[in-house]
Amino acid sequence: MSSTYGDKIKVSLFGQSHSAAVGVVIDEFPAGVEIDFEKLQSFLNRRAARGAISTSRQEPDVPEFLSGFTGNATCGAPICAVIRNTNVRSGDYKGLSNTPRPSHADYAVGCKFGGFADFSGGGHLSGRLTAALCVAGGICKQYLESLGITVGAHIYAIAGIKDKPFDPVKIDKDTLLQVAAKDFPVLDDSAGQNMRERILQAKQDCDSVGGIIEFAVTGLKPGIGSPHFGGLENRIAAAVFGVPAVKGIEFGNGFACAELTGSQNNDSFYFDETGTVRTRTNNSGGINAGMSNGMPVIGRVAMRPTPSIAKEQDTVDLANKTDAKLVIHGRHDPCIVHRAVPCIESAVAIAVADAILADQ
Repeated sequence: MSSTYGDKIKVSLFGQSHSAAVGVVIDEFPAGVEIDFEKLQSFLNRRAARGAISTSRQEPDVPEFLSGFTGNATCGAPICAVIRNTNVRSGDYKGLSNTPRPSHADYAVGCKFGGFADFSGGGHLSGRLTAALCVAGGICKQYLESLGITVGAHIYAIAGIKDKPFDPVKIDKDTLLQVAAKDFPVLDDSAGQNMRERILQAKQDCDSVGGIIEFAVTGLKPGIGSPHFGGLENRIAAAVFGVPAVKGIEFGNGFACAELTGSQNNDSFYFDETGTVRTRTNNSGGINAGMSNGMPVIGRVAMRPTPSIAKEQDTVDLANKTDAKLVIHGRHDPCIVHRAVPCIESAVAIAVADAILADQ
């Protein structure tokens, strides 16, 4: 099982959903980076469960740093942080080793680790681990901000209800900060209200819904990244797929480019009023041949519906080798998209920071 990401900086996640704690180790992070811990906590709070549209499991998610700092500055030693689990109910998951949840990891992890697998809350495979990911992501976001780079995201769609997209050419730092400050991170609040109502309807129906998150990176100079396997897209995709429930990613106009001609899809260059090379469109999503081109990096991530739903579903009884019915108990999100926005920001920030440091 690989729980480590990175080339230059290495981010390792540990813990389980219902273990004593989850945590992260960040190795080879630069020394001398000042971290605002109040700002970091505010970032972690964006991931927290909120109201009827989220799980009823409430965790404070206050990280305890065991190493890596002298005062508020990184000291060059590995950064280690733990987040205690304080609200667990492992009994809700009894029997899942024998009757696996459809589209969940239960069957696959049982085949891999046998009777030693931890099924409580998804064990090490749980979305609970994204709390630790956000510690690393929040630190990397602050490091990037010190370089004039901003990473942000918003809910692009939930259950087919769409927000306004980012302007791929003109997206700026202020827009990213404004949407991040919202309790429900959308550009169009009326669309956001419709999304909330759809989530509540899914909850009432004992079901769940998925959606799409759009992310952006501004202030990234051209030439960051590498061709082929070390490309910026490759790095971001690998980190983003570390967030449970991610099923797809696209950059720029993504799959839509397959329906265009070259003359329609190409991003024409020009000099702006400051003499900087820019492009009039941004179908490439700010990346060419694995390297940043100076335009905003833009992408979208597809998030599946939460597989743990309260509706009766078909499964199997592994012990008796028969078909069976399953009703899942416990505390589960009817939609994880709104809580996953800072998680996607974290994954992107870690990948971009790693690419910058690798280039150095």
